[in-house]
Amino acid sequence: MSDPTPRPPGAASSPQEPGATAADPGATAEDTDSGYRPRSPKMATAVALIAVLVAAVALAFQSSGGGEDPVADAPGATGSGQATPSQEEAIEALAALARRDPDDPLARGAVDAPVVMVEYSDFQCPYCGRYAVETAPELVERYVDTGLLRMEWRDFPYLGEESLTVAVAARAAGEQQMFWEFHHAFFAAQPSPNSGEIDTAWLVALARNAGLDTDWFAADLDDPSLRERVERDAREGQQIGVSGTPAFLINGHPIIGAQPTEAFVQVIEQVLETTS
Repeated sequence: MSDPTPRPPGAASSPQEPGATAADPGATAEDTDSGYRPRSPKMATAVALIAVLVAAVALAFQSSGGGEDPVADAPGATGSGQATPSQEEAIEALAALARRDPDDPLARGAVDAPVVMVEYSDFQCPYCGRYAVETAPELVERYVDTGLLRMEWRDFPYLGEESLTVAVAARAAGEQQMFWEFHHAFFAAQPSPNSGEIDTAWLVALARNAGLDTDWFAADLDDPSLRERVERDAREGQQIGVSGTPAFLINGHPIIGAQPTEAFVQVIEQVLETTS
């Protein structure tokens, strides 16, 4: 039996443990059939270094308990036939992924906030659920509501067909400017990955409980443009080496996995210091 999982090439087949790295930059440059390619020379250099940055962040938190600078002193890296970019250049390229689109229904926070956190996530991922329930509300209260942080969601549905189904459904909710209401409702009731529980009837019932117009929602579930947007996000994540979820970029600085809230606070505070 073939594997139905709609993972980007090189993506992991199971959820990452908190703190695990999520990078496979070697898969990005060679995948010509599916169109997964860096979209600019600057992004290509970021791809060459993202694995090293991710490893440095994970190692810093594991070795210091979050007490040291998790984004400083990452070692250099080499890509195949590419010049090694500086850490600053790589972070700048990754920071440029922030869209700051005032009409983006998958974002929350001031469009001109000094810090933008991009989240690559899979609705079925239990670690994404942990972050959404335990960490995100505190970050929203402390930073989003005070105008310091903007959060931008990116779909990375790598765990199976149901992940893709939910991602499209969340986009359908976004058509009603209700993405975050659907997001909260889903993670509050998150089924086990690939349990078979997620179908149209289940999603419509969830949308109803979240306050959506269910007729509008159900019609949008079949909109091919919504799936295209999901796949665009997945390509973007794959281009920079994401292979597991959740994965975050805070003004370009990566955090991988459902890290403790303090790990996010530490990086946000460091970035705020440099932007003040």
